[in-house]
Amino acid sequence: MKRKIFLATAIFSGIFFITRCNTSPSSENEVREINPVRDTLSADKGMGRFKEVPLTHPLNDTDVMEGQAIYKAKCFSCHKLTTEKLIGPGLHGITDRRTPEWVMNFLTNTSVMLDSDAIAQQLVVTCNARMPSQNLTDDDARDMLEFLRKNDGKN
Repeated sequence: MKRKIFLATAIFSGIFFITRCNTSPSSENEVREINPVRDTLSADKGMGRFKEVPLTHPLNDTDVMEGQAIYKAKCFSCHKLTTEKLIGPGLHGITDRRTPEWVMNFLTNTSVMLDSDAIAQQLVVTCNARMPSQNLTDDDARDMLEFLRKNDGKN
């Protein structure tokens, strides 16, 4: 059953990638927010159970490695680790633009965030695609946050 789901997901991702992705190397692939003032790190925490996410210093290497594995399994077909847009926005700088709470709420509560959060709705418009839920656990979301922090040069 898992193999069939994986195969169906891979086929769907491939079809979606081919029909939606602009592969030209121009700067037009970079995501530009509709409202750049709102794009700064703010008190916006999104909708979900994460109200306060304490950050670790230094980063937990185990969490970073787990997050990288999740990225490779669930994210890389739609998101680059640079600022370049693929299907979804590039992930570089996400921890500078969004609060840790917003990131974790988005990863664990994707549908509600896309329906209710102004920033998430802007991303749907900008990317012309709606991110499907990846069914991440709270621990998975934390691992992804740590991986994204590492990708953004945080220690």
